[in-house]
Amino acid sequence: MRDLFQELNARLSSAVEQVPEVPVARTWGRLTRMAGLTLEAVGCRLCTGQRCMIETDHGTLVEAEVVGFDRQASVLMPIRHTTGLRPGSRVLPLHGDSKIDVGYSMLGRVLNGLGEPLDGKGAIHGEQRINLQGETINPLQRLPISTQLDVGVRAINGMLSVGKGQRMGLFAGSGVGKSVLLGMMTRNTTAEITVVGLIGERGREVREFIEHSLGPEGMKNAVVIASPADDPPLMRLRASVLCHRIAEFFRDQGHDVLLLMDSLTRYAQAQREIALAVGEPPATKGYPPSVFSLLPQLVERAGNGATERGSITAFYTVLSEGDDQQDPIADAARAILDGHIVLNRELAEQGHYPAIDIEQSISRAMPQVVSAEQLKQAQQIKQRYARYRQIQDLIALGGYQPGQDPNLDIAVQQYPAICQFLQQGMQERVTLDQTQHAMMQLT
Repeated sequence: MRDLFQELNARLSSAVEQVPEVPVARTWGRLTRMAGLTLEAVGCRLCTGQRCMIETDHGTLVEAEVVGFDRQASVLMPIRHTTGLRPGSRVLPLHGDSKIDVGYSMLGRVLNGLGEPLDGKGAIHGEQRINLQGETINPLQRLPISTQLDVGVRAINGMLSVGKGQRMGLFAGSGVGKSVLLGMMTRNTTAEITVVGLIGERGREVREFIEHSLGPEGMKNAVVIASPADDPPLMRLRASVLCHRIAEFFRDQGHDVLLLMDSLTRYAQAQREIALAVGEPPATKGYPPSVFSLLPQLVERAGNGATERGSITAFYTVLSEGDDQQDPIADAARAILDGHIVLNRELAEQGHYPAIDIEQSISRAMPQVVSAEQLKQAQQIKQRYARYRQIQDLIALGGYQPGQDPNLDIAVQQYPAICQFLQQGMQERVTLDQTQHAMMQLT
């Protein structure tokens, strides 16, 4: 009797072990409506931010994300362009967080917003698989900005010094040379890894930036994430988040990372498209409130980590439509970043490159990363430059008389040298030591 009981117990244990292997029924929902950029699905339990797959008439599956709900209907937005959808198309919920493969095999590669290669060099086999949404760092645990980062551009190294872990805005209108300046920093920086995000730009500019602005030298230790303007807005958002997640991975490995994102304005516009599509009311110049809450969430992911090794120094380009510095996105970015560099169209038209307007630009972390002597020299150069610009029209009219104001005389004499100091060739690299030596000669 005991042997029979033991045999039954063994069979029961074996049956229980096989239960998890039995396929569980999968719940599918159905599409009921398509309006503009959004889809509506019913019949399955979905929560905001959850991913799902939609079956098309072609037999393919399209990934989408839940961006809202209306009573019992979930509002979805596809990540890619879709065709073949119809009323009743099946919707399969996906469980678990979005994960990406990351590793050093990414260096020198061009990816899309999903981490898939665009350069035709084969699949990327990452060393680790991590969540797309990284953990936030307690602000009290972040290390302060204390060390200067060499970006290889004399005007920035000397007048707008950037510290490791600082987040700067690059404010410019169209055609003022921001892509050229980003390429110069990528090639010339002393940062070990560079992550470049091309978000919402023209598709033609992606290849031009990679081949002309970056070049083979800049691509060696760089990862490029490209999501052109014709990508759906959700793909552009994913690409922006992916840039920061890859940069966070390399920072956590102990590397100094330079993150260049072009542009923060296109990121805001993508979120505006999504928010308006799901019915959020517009606020400031057509931008819904959610845009201004997402901007700091994205920007705060850059910066120093909680350990002594590794940093993310970020430059975000901000498009100023019509060179308007009071654009709502420009104004919001100026408030949450650690400084701003303004590119002046007038300087660009004069052939002054990079067209950095040092009068309107500022680096808030500069006093913490440079010596008191260099800070004083930068202030003197800026004062003399501004003094000359104030009376430039008067000089052209012959109204300037030397000898009446000694400070003005010095500004007039040194203005050509200051302009030469602020200009730099596209292929020229200027180190911190060379910058400091040039500043000593000016002052």
